[in-house]
Amino acid sequence: MTGDTPKLLAGALLAGALLAACGPALAVSQVFLVQNSGWMDPFYTDPASRFKPLVAELVMAVSAPGDRMVLAAFNQSLPGAPSPRALLALTVGAEPPRARVEAALARLQTARKPGASTLADTDLNEAVSAAIGTALGGKPGLVWLFTNNRNSPNNDLATDRRNREFYDLIHRGDAIGKALAFPLKMPVRGEHYSANGLMVYVFAVGGQGVRELDALLATGRIARVITEPAARLKPLDQGSVRLTPRKVVDAPGLRFSVGPGGKLRADIDSNARAPRANIEWNLENTMYPYTITEATLGARSVLAGRERPITLARAEVRDLAPGRPQPLSSVMQLPAAELPGKWSLQALRTAGSAYVLPGRIELRLSGQELALSRDFRRRMAELFPGDPLPEIFTPPARIKGSEASLELEVRVHYGIGPLLALIGAALAVLAAAGGAALAYGRPRRVLVTVEGEQRTVRTRAGLTQPLFDKAGNKVAELRSTLFGNQLLDLREGAQVRLGR
Repeated sequence: MTGDTPKLLAGALLAGALLAACGPALAVSQVFLVQNSGWMDPFYTDPASRFKPLVAELVMAVSAPGDRMVLAAFNQSLPGAPSPRALLALTVGAEPPRARVEAALARLQTARKPGASTLADTDLNEAVSAAIGTALGGKPGLVWLFTNNRNSPNNDLATDRRNREFYDLIHRGDAIGKALAFPLKMPVRGEHYSANGLMVYVFAVGGQGVRELDALLATGRIARVITEPAARLKPLDQGSVRLTPRKVVDAPGLRFSVGPGGKLRADIDSNARAPRANIEWNLENTMYPYTITEATLGARSVLAGRERPITLARAEVRDLAPGRPQPLSSVMQLPAAELPGKWSLQALRTAGSAYVLPGRIELRLSGQELALSRDFRRRMAELFPGDPLPEIFTPPARIKGSEASLELEVRVHYGIGPLLALIGAALAVLAAAGGAALAYGRPRRVLVTVEGEQRTVRTRAGLTQPLFDKAGNKVAELRSTLFGNQLLDLREGAQVRLGR
Protein backbone atom coordinates (compact mmCIF):
# COMPACT_ATOMS: atom_id res chain seq x y z
CA MET A 1 0.00 0.00 0.00
CA THR A 2 1.11 3.54 -0.61
CA GLY A 3 1.31 6.41 1.81
CA ASP A 4 -2.16 7.72 0.99
CA THR A 5 -3.88 4.48 2.06
CA PRO A 6 -4.81 5.76 5.55
CA LYS A 7 -6.59 8.71 3.96
CA LEU A 8 -8.46 6.38 1.64
CA LEU A 9 -9.50 4.14 4.50
CA ALA A 10 -10.56 7.07 6.64
CA GLY A 11 -13.02 8.10 3.96
CA ALA A 12 -14.10 4.64 2.92
CA LEU A 13 -14.56 2.80 6.19
CA LEU A 14 -16.74 5.21 8.11
CA ALA A 15 -19.24 3.14 10.09
CA GLY A 16 -22.32 2.61 7.96
CA ALA A 17 -20.86 4.70 5.16
CA LEU A 18 -22.03 4.36 1.59
CA LEU A 19 -19.58 4.04 -1.25
CA ALA A 20 -19.98 7.80 -1.42
CA ALA A 21 -17.53 7.97 1.44
CA CYS A 22 -14.81 6.82 -0.94
CA GLY A 23 -16.12 8.87 -3.82
CA PRO A 24 -14.53 10.49 -6.87
CA ALA A 25 -11.61 11.93 -4.96
CA LEU A 26 -10.16 8.40 -4.70
CA ALA A 27 -9.84 7.99 -8.47
CA VAL A 28 -10.82 4.34 -7.90
CA SER A 29 -9.99 2.12 -10.87
CA GLN A 30 -11.60 -1.12 -9.66
CA VAL A 31 -14.64 -1.78 -7.47
CA PHE A 32 -15.43 -5.26 -6.13
CA LEU A 33 -19.06 -5.71 -5.05
CA VAL A 34 -19.73 -8.78 -2.88
CA GLN A 35 -23.36 -9.72 -2.23
CA ASN A 36 -24.24 -10.58 1.36
CA SER A 37 -28.05 -10.55 1.31
CA GLY A 38 -30.19 -13.39 2.65
CA TRP A 39 -30.11 -15.37 -0.59
CA MET A 40 -26.33 -15.62 -0.15
CA ASP A 41 -26.54 -17.17 3.33
CA PRO A 42 -25.30 -20.67 2.35
CA PHE A 43 -22.21 -19.16 0.72
CA TYR A 44 -21.28 -17.75 4.14
CA THR A 45 -22.48 -20.51 6.48
CA ASP A 46 -21.48 -23.69 4.62
CA PRO A 47 -18.11 -24.77 6.10
CA ALA A 48 -17.09 -26.13 2.69
CA SER A 49 -17.92 -22.89 0.86
CA ARG A 50 -15.16 -21.62 -1.42
CA PHE A 51 -16.89 -18.28 -1.92
CA LYS A 52 -14.59 -15.99 0.08
CA PRO A 53 -11.37 -17.64 -1.16
CA LEU A 54 -12.59 -17.20 -4.75
CA VAL A 55 -13.27 -13.49 -4.19
CA ALA A 56 -9.86 -13.00 -2.58
CA GLU A 57 -8.00 -14.85 -5.33
CA LEU A 58 -9.72 -12.91 -8.11
CA VAL A 59 -9.11 -9.57 -6.39
CA MET A 60 -5.43 -10.41 -6.09
CA ALA A 61 -5.19 -11.72 -9.66
CA VAL A 62 -6.65 -8.66 -11.35
CA SER A 63 -5.10 -5.95 -9.12
CA ALA A 64 -1.74 -4.45 -10.01
CA PRO A 65 0.54 -1.96 -8.24
CA GLY A 66 -0.86 1.53 -8.60
CA ASP A 67 -4.50 0.41 -8.83
CA ARG A 68 -6.92 2.10 -6.48
CA MET A 69 -9.59 -0.33 -5.39
CA VAL A 70 -12.66 -0.59 -3.21
CA LEU A 71 -13.96 -3.85 -1.78
CA ALA A 72 -17.59 -3.44 -0.77
CA ALA A 73 -20.52 -5.53 0.46
CA PHE A 74 -24.00 -4.97 -0.92
CA ASN A 75 -27.58 -6.09 -0.39
CA GLN A 76 -30.36 -3.49 -0.43
CA SER A 77 -30.07 -0.03 1.07
CA LEU A 78 -32.48 0.77 3.90
CA PRO A 79 -32.56 3.57 6.50
CA GLY A 80 -29.83 2.76 8.98
CA ALA A 81 -28.32 0.14 6.70
CA PRO A 82 -26.74 1.74 3.63
CA SER A 83 -25.69 -0.37 0.68
CA PRO A 84 -23.19 -0.77 -0.83
CA ARG A 85 -20.86 -0.47 2.17
CA ALA A 86 -17.11 -0.23 1.76
CA LEU A 87 -15.10 -2.89 3.54
CA LEU A 88 -11.70 -1.84 2.31
CA ALA A 89 -10.25 0.95 0.16
CA LEU A 90 -6.61 1.17 -0.74
CA THR A 91 -4.01 1.85 -3.38
CA VAL A 92 -2.18 -1.34 -4.31
CA GLY A 93 1.52 -1.04 -3.66
CA ALA A 94 4.51 -3.21 -4.42
CA GLU A 95 3.48 -5.55 -1.59
CA PRO A 96 0.21 -7.36 -2.53
CA PRO A 97 -2.55 -6.55 0.02
CA ARG A 98 -3.68 -10.18 0.36
CA ALA A 99 -3.84 -10.13 4.15
CA ARG A 100 -5.96 -6.96 4.15
CA VAL A 101 -8.38 -8.38 1.58
CA GLU A 102 -8.72 -11.74 3.33
CA ALA A 103 -9.24 -10.07 6.71
CA ALA A 104 -11.99 -7.81 5.32
CA LEU A 105 -13.76 -10.80 3.78
CA ALA A 106 -13.38 -12.90 6.93
CA ARG A 107 -15.45 -10.33 8.88
CA LEU A 108 -18.22 -10.28 6.27
CA GLN A 109 -21.40 -12.17 7.19
CA THR A 110 -24.94 -12.41 5.90
CA ALA A 111 -26.73 -9.06 6.46
CA ARG A 112 -30.03 -8.59 8.25
CA LYS A 113 -32.51 -5.77 8.02
CA PRO A 114 -32.00 -3.06 10.67
CA GLY A 115 -33.77 -3.82 13.94
CA ALA A 116 -35.01 -7.20 12.74
CA SER A 117 -33.91 -10.80 12.40
CA THR A 118 -35.06 -10.87 8.78
CA LEU A 119 -32.30 -11.39 6.25
CA ALA A 120 -31.57 -8.49 3.91
CA ASP A 121 -32.91 -8.33 0.36
CA THR A 122 -30.91 -7.70 -2.84
CA ASP A 123 -30.79 -4.85 -5.34
CA LEU A 124 -28.27 -5.44 -8.14
CA ASN A 125 -29.18 -2.22 -9.94
CA GLU A 126 -28.55 -0.11 -6.87
CA ALA A 127 -25.16 -1.69 -6.24
CA VAL A 128 -23.84 -1.36 -9.78
CA SER A 129 -25.20 2.17 -10.21
CA ALA A 130 -23.54 3.26 -6.95
CA ALA A 131 -20.23 1.75 -8.01
CA ILE A 132 -20.31 3.54 -11.38
CA GLY A 133 -21.67 6.89 -10.25
CA THR A 134 -20.11 7.22 -6.80
CA ALA A 135 -17.04 5.01 -6.33
CA LEU A 136 -15.77 5.56 -9.86
CA GLY A 137 -17.27 9.04 -10.00
CA GLY A 138 -18.23 8.46 -13.63
CA LYS A 139 -14.60 7.90 -14.55
CA PRO A 140 -13.23 4.85 -16.38
CA GLY A 141 -12.67 1.66 -14.44
CA LEU A 142 -13.87 -1.87 -13.77
CA VAL A 143 -16.77 -2.97 -11.58
CA TRP A 144 -16.82 -6.60 -10.41
CA LEU A 145 -20.01 -8.17 -9.07
CA PHE A 146 -20.18 -11.43 -7.08
CA THR A 147 -23.79 -12.62 -6.84
CA ASN A 148 -26.07 -15.64 -6.84
CA ASN A 149 -28.31 -13.82 -9.36
CA ARG A 150 -31.19 -13.30 -6.93
CA ASN A 151 -32.26 -9.76 -7.76
CA SER A 152 -35.21 -9.24 -5.40
CA PRO A 153 -35.51 -5.83 -3.71
CA ASN A 154 -38.06 -5.90 -0.87
CA ASN A 155 -38.26 -9.67 -1.41
CA ASP A 156 -39.96 -8.98 -4.75
CA LEU A 157 -40.81 -12.32 -6.32
CA ALA A 158 -41.05 -10.79 -9.80
CA THR A 159 -37.44 -11.67 -10.47
CA ASP A 160 -37.99 -11.67 -14.21
CA ARG A 161 -38.93 -7.98 -14.15
CA ARG A 162 -36.07 -7.15 -11.80
CA ASN A 163 -33.61 -8.98 -14.02
CA ARG A 164 -34.97 -7.07 -17.02
CA GLU A 165 -34.21 -3.80 -15.17
CA PHE A 166 -30.70 -5.07 -14.52
CA TYR A 167 -30.47 -5.98 -18.20
CA ASP A 168 -31.53 -2.45 -19.21
CA LEU A 169 -28.91 -0.95 -16.91
CA ILE A 170 -26.24 -2.91 -18.80
CA HIS A 171 -27.48 -2.61 -22.37
CA ARG A 172 -29.28 0.72 -22.60
CA GLY A 173 -26.90 2.89 -20.63
CA ASP A 174 -23.84 4.48 -22.17
CA ALA A 175 -21.63 4.12 -19.09
CA ILE A 176 -20.93 0.39 -19.50
CA GLY A 177 -18.90 -0.25 -22.63
CA LYS A 178 -18.28 -3.95 -22.12
CA ALA A 179 -19.87 -6.55 -19.85
CA LEU A 180 -18.88 -10.17 -19.26
CA ALA A 181 -20.36 -12.88 -17.04
CA PHE A 182 -18.71 -15.98 -15.59
CA PRO A 183 -21.25 -18.60 -14.41
CA LEU A 184 -19.47 -20.84 -11.90
CA LYS A 185 -20.43 -24.11 -10.30
CA MET A 186 -20.32 -23.72 -6.51
CA PRO A 187 -22.70 -26.02 -4.60
CA VAL A 188 -23.33 -24.81 -1.02
CA ARG A 189 -25.92 -25.73 1.58
CA GLY A 190 -27.13 -23.62 4.50
CA GLU A 191 -29.78 -23.82 7.16
CA HIS A 192 -32.40 -22.06 5.05
CA TYR A 193 -31.23 -22.23 1.46
CA SER A 194 -28.97 -24.14 -0.87
CA ALA A 195 -27.40 -23.06 -4.12
CA ASN A 196 -25.60 -24.68 -7.03
CA GLY A 197 -23.83 -21.75 -8.66
CA LEU A 198 -22.37 -18.30 -8.45
CA MET A 199 -22.17 -15.56 -11.08
CA VAL A 200 -19.23 -13.20 -11.41
CA TYR A 201 -19.80 -10.14 -13.59
CA VAL A 202 -17.28 -7.55 -14.75
CA PHE A 203 -18.40 -4.23 -16.21
CA ALA A 204 -15.95 -1.99 -18.06
CA VAL A 205 -16.88 1.67 -17.62
CA GLY A 206 -15.82 4.11 -20.35
CA GLY A 207 -13.55 3.55 -23.31
CA GLN A 208 -10.45 3.36 -21.14
CA GLY A 209 -12.18 0.78 -18.94
CA VAL A 210 -12.86 -1.36 -22.03
CA ARG A 211 -9.20 -1.19 -23.04
CA GLU A 212 -8.12 -2.10 -19.51
CA LEU A 213 -10.44 -5.11 -19.47
CA ASP A 214 -9.24 -6.29 -22.88
CA ALA A 215 -5.64 -5.97 -21.73
CA LEU A 216 -6.45 -7.85 -18.52
CA LEU A 217 -8.08 -10.69 -20.46
CA ALA A 218 -5.05 -10.89 -22.75
CA THR A 219 -2.71 -11.40 -19.78
CA GLY A 220 -4.54 -14.58 -18.73
CA ARG A 221 -4.65 -13.45 -15.09
CA ILE A 222 -8.41 -13.92 -14.87
CA ALA A 223 -8.15 -17.40 -16.42
CA ARG A 224 -5.74 -18.47 -13.68
CA VAL A 225 -8.62 -18.13 -11.21
CA ILE A 226 -11.74 -18.63 -13.36
CA THR A 227 -11.30 -21.35 -15.95
CA GLU A 228 -14.82 -21.06 -17.36
CA PRO A 229 -15.17 -19.06 -20.61
CA ALA A 230 -16.54 -15.55 -20.31
CA ALA A 231 -20.12 -15.11 -21.51
CA ARG A 232 -20.49 -11.83 -23.37
CA LEU A 233 -23.28 -9.45 -22.44
CA LYS A 234 -22.02 -6.37 -24.23
CA PRO A 235 -21.11 -5.34 -26.89
CA LEU A 236 -22.94 -7.50 -29.39
CA ASP A 237 -22.30 -5.29 -32.41
CA GLN A 238 -18.49 -5.41 -32.40
CA GLY A 239 -15.93 -8.17 -32.79
CA SER A 240 -18.58 -10.77 -33.53
CA VAL A 241 -16.54 -13.01 -35.83
CA ARG A 242 -12.92 -13.79 -36.58
CA LEU A 243 -11.16 -15.08 -39.70
CA THR A 244 -8.33 -17.58 -39.29
CA PRO A 245 -6.42 -18.48 -42.48
CA ARG A 246 -6.19 -22.18 -43.39
CA LYS A 247 -4.32 -22.09 -46.69
CA VAL A 248 -3.56 -20.02 -49.77
CA VAL A 249 -4.41 -21.48 -53.18
CA ASP A 250 -2.70 -20.65 -56.53
CA ALA A 251 -0.61 -17.78 -55.18
CA PRO A 252 3.10 -18.76 -55.18
CA GLY A 253 5.23 -16.63 -52.91
CA LEU A 254 2.33 -15.72 -50.58
CA ARG A 255 1.85 -17.06 -47.06
CA PHE A 256 -0.71 -16.14 -44.40
CA SER A 257 -0.27 -16.63 -40.66
CA VAL A 258 -1.55 -15.31 -37.36
CA GLY A 259 1.03 -13.34 -35.42
CA PRO A 260 1.18 -12.06 -31.82
CA GLY A 261 -2.04 -10.54 -30.56
CA GLY A 262 -4.08 -12.27 -33.27
CA LYS A 263 -2.74 -9.96 -35.98
CA LEU A 264 -3.08 -11.42 -39.47
CA ARG A 265 0.20 -11.45 -41.39
CA ALA A 266 0.70 -11.82 -45.14
CA ASP A 267 4.29 -12.61 -46.16
CA ILE A 268 5.02 -11.90 -49.83
CA ASP A 269 8.20 -12.70 -51.74
CA SER A 270 9.51 -9.70 -53.66
CA ASN A 271 9.11 -11.51 -56.99
CA ALA A 272 5.46 -12.40 -56.34
CA ARG A 273 3.20 -9.92 -58.07
CA ALA A 274 -0.05 -11.87 -58.28
CA PRO A 275 -2.87 -9.29 -58.22
CA ARG A 276 -5.11 -11.58 -56.15
CA ALA A 277 -5.05 -14.68 -54.00
CA ASN A 278 -7.55 -17.44 -53.30
CA ILE A 279 -7.61 -17.82 -49.53
CA GLU A 280 -9.46 -20.40 -47.46
CA TRP A 281 -10.41 -19.34 -43.94
CA ASN A 282 -12.09 -20.62 -40.83
CA LEU A 283 -14.94 -18.31 -39.85
CA GLU A 284 -15.27 -18.27 -36.06
CA ASN A 285 -17.98 -16.92 -33.81
CA THR A 286 -16.42 -14.92 -30.96
CA MET A 287 -19.69 -14.05 -29.17
CA TYR A 288 -20.06 -16.88 -26.65
CA PRO A 289 -22.72 -17.88 -25.60
CA TYR A 290 -24.63 -16.79 -28.71
CA THR A 291 -25.15 -18.67 -31.94
CA ILE A 292 -25.40 -16.55 -35.08
CA THR A 293 -28.45 -18.23 -36.53
CA GLU A 294 -28.30 -16.18 -39.72
CA ALA A 295 -26.58 -13.12 -41.15
CA THR A 296 -25.31 -11.65 -44.40
CA LEU A 297 -21.54 -11.34 -44.48
CA GLY A 298 -19.48 -8.79 -46.40
CA ALA A 299 -15.77 -8.11 -46.30
CA ARG A 300 -13.14 -5.74 -47.63
CA SER A 301 -9.48 -4.98 -47.09
CA VAL A 302 -7.87 -1.60 -46.52
CA LEU A 303 -4.24 -1.55 -47.69
CA ALA A 304 -1.96 1.28 -48.73
CA GLY A 305 -4.84 3.67 -48.11
CA ARG A 306 -7.08 1.94 -50.65
CA GLU A 307 -10.19 -0.12 -50.05
CA ARG A 308 -10.47 -3.39 -51.96
CA PRO A 309 -13.45 -5.74 -51.89
CA ILE A 310 -12.97 -9.31 -50.74
CA THR A 311 -15.06 -11.70 -52.81
CA LEU A 312 -16.59 -14.41 -50.63
CA ALA A 313 -17.64 -17.84 -51.87
CA ARG A 314 -20.84 -17.41 -49.88
CA ALA A 315 -22.30 -14.33 -48.28
CA GLU A 316 -24.77 -16.06 -45.96
CA VAL A 317 -23.87 -17.30 -42.51
CA ARG A 318 -26.14 -19.78 -40.75
CA ASP A 319 -25.98 -21.53 -37.39
CA LEU A 320 -22.47 -20.33 -36.57
CA ALA A 321 -21.96 -21.46 -32.99
CA PRO A 322 -19.02 -20.54 -30.73
CA GLY A 323 -16.24 -23.10 -30.91
CA ARG A 324 -17.53 -24.54 -34.18
CA PRO A 325 -15.81 -22.69 -37.04
CA GLN A 326 -17.11 -22.93 -40.58
CA PRO A 327 -14.95 -22.96 -43.74
CA LEU A 328 -15.10 -19.89 -45.96
CA SER A 329 -13.31 -19.33 -49.28
CA SER A 330 -12.50 -15.90 -50.64
CA VAL A 331 -10.59 -14.02 -53.30
CA MET A 332 -8.52 -11.18 -51.91
CA GLN A 333 -6.89 -8.49 -54.01
CA LEU A 334 -3.31 -7.67 -53.12
CA PRO A 335 -1.69 -4.23 -53.42
CA ALA A 336 0.80 -5.36 -56.08
CA ALA A 337 1.02 -1.96 -57.75
CA GLU A 338 1.76 -0.20 -54.45
CA LEU A 339 4.59 -2.51 -53.42
CA PRO A 340 8.07 -1.03 -53.92
CA GLY A 341 10.27 -2.56 -56.63
CA LYS A 342 13.38 -4.45 -55.60
CA TRP A 343 15.63 -1.57 -56.71
CA SER A 344 13.60 1.07 -54.84
CA LEU A 345 14.95 2.90 -51.81
CA GLN A 346 12.40 1.21 -49.53
CA ALA A 347 13.43 -2.23 -50.76
CA LEU A 348 17.13 -1.52 -50.38
CA ARG A 349 16.62 -0.15 -46.88
CA THR A 350 14.76 -3.31 -45.79
CA ALA A 351 16.92 -5.83 -47.67
CA GLY A 352 17.26 -9.05 -45.70
CA SER A 353 14.22 -8.22 -43.56
CA ALA A 354 10.78 -7.07 -44.67
CA TYR A 355 9.01 -3.96 -45.88
CA VAL A 356 5.85 -3.65 -43.76
CA LEU A 357 2.57 -2.33 -45.11
CA PRO A 358 -0.09 -2.03 -42.35
CA GLY A 359 -3.75 -2.52 -43.10
CA ARG A 360 -6.86 -4.32 -41.92
CA ILE A 361 -9.67 -6.60 -43.00
CA GLU A 362 -13.15 -5.37 -42.19
CA LEU A 363 -16.08 -7.73 -41.76
CA ARG A 364 -19.70 -6.65 -41.66
CA LEU A 365 -22.66 -8.80 -40.60
CA SER A 366 -26.08 -7.43 -41.51
CA GLY A 367 -29.49 -8.92 -40.84
CA GLN A 368 -27.88 -10.64 -37.87
CA GLU A 369 -29.99 -12.93 -35.71
CA LEU A 370 -28.60 -14.23 -32.43
CA ALA A 371 -29.83 -17.04 -30.21
CA LEU A 372 -28.60 -18.16 -26.81
CA SER A 373 -26.98 -21.55 -27.23
CA ARG A 374 -28.80 -24.57 -25.84
CA ASP A 375 -25.72 -25.70 -23.95
CA PHE A 376 -25.54 -22.38 -22.15
CA ARG A 377 -29.24 -22.43 -21.27
CA ARG A 378 -28.81 -25.93 -19.92
CA ARG A 379 -25.83 -24.89 -17.84
CA MET A 380 -27.65 -21.85 -16.43
CA ALA A 381 -30.67 -24.01 -15.51
CA GLU A 382 -28.32 -26.37 -13.68
CA LEU A 383 -26.50 -23.65 -11.77
CA PHE A 384 -29.52 -21.41 -11.08
CA PRO A 385 -32.62 -23.66 -11.06
CA GLY A 386 -35.88 -21.80 -11.37
CA ASP A 387 -34.10 -18.52 -12.12
CA PRO A 388 -35.21 -16.83 -15.36
CA LEU A 389 -31.95 -14.87 -15.52
CA PRO A 390 -30.81 -16.42 -18.84
CA GLU A 391 -33.26 -13.97 -20.41
CA ILE A 392 -30.80 -11.26 -19.47
CA PHE A 393 -28.65 -12.56 -22.31
CA THR A 394 -31.35 -11.90 -24.88
CA PRO A 395 -29.80 -9.56 -27.48
CA PRO A 396 -31.39 -6.11 -27.78
CA ALA A 397 -33.84 -5.95 -30.66
CA ARG A 398 -32.04 -2.90 -32.07
CA ILE A 399 -28.87 -4.92 -32.74
CA LYS A 400 -29.23 -6.37 -36.24
CA GLY A 401 -25.66 -6.05 -37.37
CA SER A 402 -22.11 -6.17 -36.15
CA GLU A 403 -18.64 -5.26 -37.29
CA ALA A 404 -15.25 -6.81 -36.80
CA SER A 405 -11.87 -5.44 -37.80
CA LEU A 406 -8.81 -7.65 -38.13
CA GLU A 407 -5.39 -6.07 -38.21
CA LEU A 408 -3.48 -7.06 -41.33
CA GLU A 409 0.24 -6.68 -41.84
CA VAL A 410 1.58 -7.20 -45.37
CA ARG A 411 5.29 -7.99 -45.22
CA VAL A 412 7.28 -7.94 -48.45
CA HIS A 413 10.55 -9.85 -48.23
CA TYR A 414 13.40 -8.53 -50.37
CA GLY A 415 16.58 -10.52 -50.91
CA ILE A 416 19.98 -8.97 -50.34
CA GLY A 417 21.10 -9.55 -53.96
CA PRO A 418 20.26 -6.03 -55.23
CA LEU A 419 21.81 -4.51 -52.14
CA LEU A 420 24.99 -6.55 -52.56
CA ALA A 421 25.15 -5.58 -56.24
CA LEU A 422 24.71 -1.94 -55.33
CA ILE A 423 27.36 -2.21 -52.63
CA GLY A 424 29.74 -3.91 -55.10
CA ALA A 425 29.19 -1.19 -57.67
CA ALA A 426 29.75 1.47 -55.06
CA LEU A 427 32.97 -0.21 -53.93
CA ALA A 428 34.17 -0.41 -57.55
CA VAL A 429 33.50 3.26 -58.04
CA LEU A 430 35.29 4.08 -54.82
CA ALA A 431 38.26 1.95 -55.82
CA ALA A 432 38.46 3.63 -59.23
CA ALA A 433 38.17 7.02 -57.61
CA GLY A 434 40.86 6.10 -55.13
CA GLY A 435 43.15 4.87 -57.89
CA ALA A 436 42.54 8.03 -59.88
CA ALA A 437 43.28 10.18 -56.89
CA LEU A 438 46.47 8.28 -56.28
CA ALA A 439 47.52 8.59 -59.90
CA TYR A 440 46.54 12.24 -59.95
CA GLY A 441 48.75 13.13 -57.04
CA ARG A 442 51.71 10.89 -57.88
CA PRO A 443 54.83 12.65 -59.29
CA ARG A 444 55.99 11.51 -62.74
CA ARG A 445 58.96 11.98 -65.06
CA VAL A 446 58.48 12.91 -68.73
CA LEU A 447 61.25 12.64 -71.36
CA VAL A 448 61.21 15.62 -73.77
CA THR A 449 63.58 16.43 -76.67
CA VAL A 450 64.08 20.18 -77.37
CA GLU A 451 66.19 21.02 -80.44
CA GLY A 452 68.00 17.69 -80.19
CA GLU A 453 68.62 17.97 -76.44
CA GLN A 454 66.97 15.34 -74.24
CA ARG A 455 65.51 16.61 -70.97
CA THR A 456 63.68 14.92 -68.04
CA VAL A 457 60.79 17.06 -66.77
CA ARG A 458 59.30 16.40 -63.32
CA THR A 459 55.53 16.98 -63.27
CA ARG A 460 52.21 15.50 -62.12
CA ALA A 461 48.69 15.13 -63.50
CA GLY A 462 46.92 18.42 -63.88
CA LEU A 463 50.01 20.56 -64.29
CA THR A 464 51.04 22.59 -67.38
CA GLN A 465 54.69 23.63 -67.61
CA PRO A 466 56.52 25.87 -70.17
CA LEU A 467 59.47 24.47 -72.18
CA PHE A 468 62.44 26.75 -73.17
CA ASP A 469 65.26 26.45 -75.71
CA LYS A 470 68.92 27.09 -74.90
CA ALA A 471 68.43 30.81 -75.46
CA GLY A 472 65.65 30.92 -72.87
CA ASN A 473 62.86 31.38 -75.33
CA LYS A 474 59.58 29.59 -74.72
CA VAL A 475 59.05 27.01 -77.41
CA ALA A 476 56.06 24.97 -76.05
CA GLU A 477 54.02 23.88 -73.02
CA LEU A 478 53.88 20.40 -71.48
CA ARG A 479 50.46 19.40 -70.14
CA SER A 480 50.07 16.28 -67.99
CA THR A 481 46.77 14.46 -67.38
CA LEU A 482 45.69 11.13 -65.86
CA PHE A 483 45.69 9.69 -69.35
CA GLY A 484 49.05 10.94 -70.59
CA ASN A 485 51.09 13.98 -71.68
CA GLN A 486 50.80 16.37 -74.62
CA LEU A 487 52.56 19.40 -76.09
CA LEU A 488 50.63 22.64 -76.39
CA ASP A 489 51.32 26.12 -77.84
CA LEU A 490 54.19 24.81 -79.93
CA ARG A 491 56.21 27.75 -81.48
CA GLU A 492 56.45 27.69 -85.21
CA GLY A 493 59.67 26.14 -86.43
CA ALA A 494 60.59 24.85 -82.99
CA GLN A 495 61.89 21.30 -82.78
CA VAL A 496 60.17 19.83 -79.70
CA ARG A 497 58.87 16.30 -79.24
CA LEU A 498 57.96 13.85 -76.47
CA GLY A 499 60.51 11.12 -75.90
CA ARG A 500 63.87 10.78 -77.66
